[in-house]
Amino acid sequence: MMKPNPESASSPELSAQDIQNRYEFVFKTTGDGVLVLDTEGVIERINPAAAAMLGVTVDNVRGQPARVVFKANFSLMTLLDRPDEQAVDVRLPRKRFAVGVASRMADHSQIVVLQDVTEKRDLDSRRDALSHTIAHDLRNPLSAISGFAELVVKFGEINPQQEKFLTRIRQTAAKMHDMAKPLVDLAWIEAGMPLAHRPIQMSDIIQSVVGELSALAQSRKITIVISLQRPMPLMMGDPERMRVVVYNLLHNAVSYSHPEQPIMIHAWSDEQEIYCSVTDRGIGIADDELDQIFDRMYRSKDDRVREIAGGGLGLTVAKTIIERHGGDLWATSRYDGGSTFTFVVPTAQKQ
Repeated sequence: MMKPNPESASSPELSAQDIQNRYEFVFKTTGDGVLVLDTEGVIERINPAAAAMLGVTVDNVRGQPARVVFKANFSLMTLLDRPDEQAVDVRLPRKRFAVGVASRMADHSQIVVLQDVTEKRDLDSRRDALSHTIAHDLRNPLSAISGFAELVVKFGEINPQQEKFLTRIRQTAAKMHDMAKPLVDLAWIEAGMPLAHRPIQMSDIIQSVVGELSALAQSRKITIVISLQRPMPLMMGDPERMRVVVYNLLHNAVSYSHPEQPIMIHAWSDEQEIYCSVTDRGIGIADDELDQIFDRMYRSKDDRVREIAGGGLGLTVAKTIIERHGGDLWATSRYDGGSTFTFVVPTAQKQ
């Protein structure tokens, strides 16, 4: 007797009631606030999370015009008036904040989604304050060191060896000065502090970073060639952090490229992953240094590299961010022939 193939068996179709039950479960238990307004702007449905965020009760506001119930909440009214789905900051009671998005349906009803970001904003504020404080406390003595190094040469003759040492002091102080803030940011990321989790279109980030670095590239007569797959699937993550990754890789490529040599940034994907590579024809990396370039504060022994300002943290930060997004970053290079840095991250579909 032939056994049935479970793979060929069709899944039973969900009934309308099953679908409704699933919808109700998500609607009532999600931590995001959801409001459904009918074509007249009357609150047709409001879930417990939205009621708690806005300081109302479900029974008291259901069936009431949203513009009457929330007339004192100017930011929420602004959100309801927007014709597109752009995110808007919405003030909540008890000094809390939410990011809100409103979508207008074909029948002119509206769905509003609110995500409370109070703790995240507070955490970001603390991070910025910590970064500013540490950077300030470090940079003051470093500026003093640099200043005294400059003064030494003005009070008598110094020999070539002493000049070499003073140059090294100035270079090291400048390096530490530039590293202060990136070190705090790296420590923050490595400590596992939460990142944003929003849809990201990688092609938009690439275009933005290329535009920001175009002046630097033009000053060195370098052309940045962009090759993007279209359409590109979305990924979920922290847009600001992913922008740092692309900026660091592209800035390195411009900085360490020979003048008048092109740079290629290429992004492509499959159903599971998004790839992005930055290729230059610059100084390149020696074979015995390739495994160390992602180490914290590592810089090549090549004199051409050391002549270029940098703290040796850009690649470390980039790799840490990519790994926090569930991806990987690696490099291939030929000394004096250029380098290619490639990262891969999961698509939103995979996650």
